[in-house]
Amino acid sequence: MRSAAGQEGQATVELVALLPVLAVVAVALWQAAVAGQAIWLAGSAARAAARAQAVGGDAERAARAVLPARLEDGLRVEEKDNGAVSVTVRIPSVVTSGAVASTAAAARFAPQTS
Repeated sequence: MRSAAGQEGQATVELVALLPVLAVVAVALWQAAVAGQAIWLAGSAARAAARAQAVGGDAERAARAVLPARLEDGLRVEEKDNGAVSVTVRIPSVVTSGAVASTAAAARFAPQTS
């Protein structure tokens, strides 16, 4: 069968036009996954830092031990007097080497005495 006149290559043109849209959607989904992981790990780092502070350890060192190297860049750990710890982590960009935003998490453990 022959295609209608002027319709040859139409599917190819449509595919080529759609490829950039698919690429943008894929990058956006990947960025969302990276952001979700950073949010999750910020919470884990806050809990680890609070536990370390509760037993007299180094809260920042405990937070860094939980995070992968890429999330350690720009890490901020704030220790409060009441046993609370706040951890701020930058969310890395999947396109550039910078960050797109930051996320914070807090945790509290009562100080442990022997």
